[in-house]
Amino acid sequence: MRKIFINDYDRLRSGWRLLIYIAVLFVFSLFLTILLRGLFALLIGTRSIPHPEFVSEAVSRIGLLIVALGAGYLCARVLEELPWKSLGLTFHRGWLRDFVIGSAVGVISLAVAVGIAALAGGLKFSVSEAAVTSTTRSLLGSAMLFIVAALAEEALFRGYGLQTMARAGLALVGVLLTLLLFGLAHQENPNVVPLVSFTNTALAGLWLAVAYLRTRSLWLPLGVHWSWNWALGWFFGLPVSGMHLVSNPLLKANDAGPFWLTGGSYGIEGGVACTISLTLFTIFLWRTRWVSPTPELKKLTSEENPATPSTVLNDFNGRPADDHA
Repeated sequence: MRKIFINDYDRLRSGWRLLIYIAVLFVFSLFLTILLRGLFALLIGTRSIPHPEFVSEAVSRIGLLIVALGAGYLCARVLEELPWKSLGLTFHRGWLRDFVIGSAVGVISLAVAVGIAALAGGLKFSVSEAAVTSTTRSLLGSAMLFIVAALAEEALFRGYGLQTMARAGLALVGVLLTLLLFGLAHQENPNVVPLVSFTNTALAGLWLAVAYLRTRSLWLPLGVHWSWNWALGWFFGLPVSGMHLVSNPLLKANDAGPFWLTGGSYGIEGGVACTISLTLFTIFLWRTRWVSPTPELKKLTSEENPATPSTVLNDFNGRPADDHA
């Protein structure tokens, strides 16, 4: 009976850890939702809020980020005796390089998808006639929003749930579960294209999971994620997963179809051009030598044993980490 719950390392099995994490997420989300609704009702009742849609979206994403990181750290600490750094969001060696590489990959991969659709005659662009100040404010505001939104989703889908499965040697199971959930989470968005939108979003979940596994850090997938959305919404003026989130994009897009290629009202993420680009750049991230995990992060995300002071000290002294994942 004990073996159903406890593994050979005298720790709760990864499946139970994952279920507990989901339960904690639910409780935290419920509490935060009640709190935010109360605060919004209080603020709206006393004063007007400038740019209410932007503020609402930003607050909800910050709330999701707090919930995902809070639940992840609580489970990592209580269930596995792991430090905050195990979540992959500290300023570890190479974090900025990972973020910059990820940001470049996100923009280039989106440009490839748009380029495929444009070469086929499906997309045409013109420069926006909005004032430079409006376009600049839109650039900065959308960048901040997309970074926070992407970080919240990375903490949720490539955070503790995937990480604890990787520590159990079940990274593939964790990837499959998270990419399916990532795809399903976007099916309530406007203008969803049956099958194609889910396929592309799940494929993006695989792409981002590969980015995490190659570095065992959230900085690379964060860079990929936010820059894709930013280039999509602000630079090319296309819908982001079916939603127009940027008020004054740099370019205006004209979608002439075929919609199976361009995605139509859902945006490029609902078309085959996106499928091609995501496939190519998933392979690129899996095979590139530009990124790799630090020995400490590799150890913290590859073994069932909890971190100990001696482990951390040895890793800083340069001892190679064991590779079980």
